[in-house]
Amino acid sequence: MSFVGNCGTFTRGYKAMIMDVEFLYHLLYLLICALGLFVHEFFYSLLLFDLVYREETLLNVIKSVTRNGRSIILTAVLALILVYLFSIVGYLFFKDDFILEVDKLPNETLLPDRTEPGETMTGEFLYSDVCKAGSSENCSSIVPSDQVVAEEREEENKEHTCETLLMCIVTVLSHGLRSGGGVGDVLRKPSKEEPLFAARVIYDLLFFFMVIIIVLNLIFGVIIDTFADLRSEKQKKEEILKTTCFICGLERDKFDNKTVTFEEHIKEEHNMWHYLCFIVLVKVKDSTEYTGPESYVAEMIK
Repeated sequence: MSFVGNCGTFTRGYKAMIMDVEFLYHLLYLLICALGLFVHEFFYSLLLFDLVYREETLLNVIKSVTRNGRSIILTAVLALILVYLFSIVGYLFFKDDFILEVDKLPNETLLPDRTEPGETMTGEFLYSDVCKAGSSENCSSIVPSDQVVAEEREEENKEHTCETLLMCIVTVLSHGLRSGGGVGDVLRKPSKEEPLFAARVIYDLLFFFMVIIIVLNLIFGVIIDTFADLRSEKQKKEEILKTTCFICGLERDKFDNKTVTFEEHIKEEHNMWHYLCFIVLVKVKDSTEYTGPESYVAEMIK
């Protein structure tokens, strides 16, 4: 309410009020406070973003992404096109190489409980240390049942993630972009005896150079350059405010060897707060009592 009163929101009309970004910003924060009070306390944490709004340096960090948003979005579209093409190639030629290790949720029903007295014949057949008659297994080197179970569990924790083209796209997009060396870091390591070994090496290298090195660094470069430009603009503004008169635009070096120094000029002759006070006077004074200069200034303000 203090913001509305200080800014004269209702005196400007409802259309100007709705189009005022700062008013909408405060209205959004009021809504977040209501959600935190009546829905969940989590919404209170969103109020911390007010620090970004108040601090110009943090605001420049956000602007470094939004100012050249079109370039970043188009570069990201190029990255998605390349990921889509690499996913098609992987689905057609390297489907068996997309084997990723997963961490499944624990399920006690996967293996039979060997501590129960009523152990089933299937469990005895699969997990006992007895050598099976009629099998081709060498009974002189029996594999312990615990090792068999561990190997089976290790096999269960691996999944083929390229059974469909959609799964290939998801795998290449998720693991390929997040891996430092590209999608080749998470796929199966091929043997040099395989017929597609050379093609697989080319596939991994192309993804690394085209997506990881070129496209991602293009996006990072746009963001970093924009942030550097914003910082330079901020420094230039501060330099102008320190070395230039706000009213007449004369620079500090114009007052060298003069009877009036730059500091005396901006404090006495062209004090910008005096001009602001005069504008306030013109706004609050009755127009029928204007002097000649006040009438001229009031017309210029309009």
